[in-house]
Amino acid sequence: MPDQETAPAPVTVLLVCTGNICRSAMGEGLGRSYLRGLLGEAAADIRLVSAGTRAVAGSAMHPRSALVISGFGGDPDGFVARQLEPGMVTEADLVLTLTRDHRREVLELVPRALSRTFTLREAAALLGALEEGQPEGEAFADRARGLVAALAAARPGRRGEEGDDIADPIGRSLEGHEEVGQAVADALLPILAALISLHPDIEDDVVAGPVRIAAHLDQGSADAAPDEPGAGNDALPPALDHRSARPGRARRAFGAFGRRRRPASS
Repeated sequence: MPDQETAPAPVTVLLVCTGNICRSAMGEGLGRSYLRGLLGEAAADIRLVSAGTRAVAGSAMHPRSALVISGFGGDPDGFVARQLEPGMVTEADLVLTLTRDHRREVLELVPRALSRTFTLREAAALLGALEEGQPEGEAFADRARGLVAALAAARPGRRGEEGDDIADPIGRSLEGHEEVGQAVADALLPILAALISLHPDIEDDVVAGPVRIAAHLDQGSADAAPDEPGAGNDALPPALDHRSARPGRARRAFGAFGRRRRPASS
């Protein structure tokens, strides 16, 4: 029987918070919309998932966090919270936690994951400090893992701090959820943009420019109980669209690996 070509495994990015209904849930919803908008069907090559160290397993996204995701242009529908399990960490190429305590809990489950586990803000800061250049590797997954290895190699020169934590919005107003959603977006999108920049389907530059929640966010559901869990379009939403206005061009991630090697002219 002839050998059948096997599709390469996707690059897996795991987001971890406590209940998996607010912070990591917003990151998953926002990030997936961003990936679909820039990569289309190829977004399946980056598997963005989330879980909680003490998850409200089986619950939908918190209603206020869901409103925030909608305001960013993301899609909260269909989200289901999951409890963090060791296997999730083991299979992840990059683990991004919302606080240093979450990072510690992840490493208590899987100590060998140290070189690929960061707080979200820690990873974003390390990314911004990397020198330009492209990691080696013929396959996209190899280059993505090279990026993660570069982040780990840069970490000894950086000291962790309280600012690496993104606080839980549970019990806060809709505005509190908006602040947290903004913090997640500001840290996560540059990391995703750096991964997208390594994908063979991307010809030019992708820049994770500033993203802001829609000013017309409907606050009609703001009266939902603050701790009560709630029950896509492939086009990139305007709030997430960091592509050049020129047709057929997209901008690559700034900073690390921001410039793509071009084929040598014949």
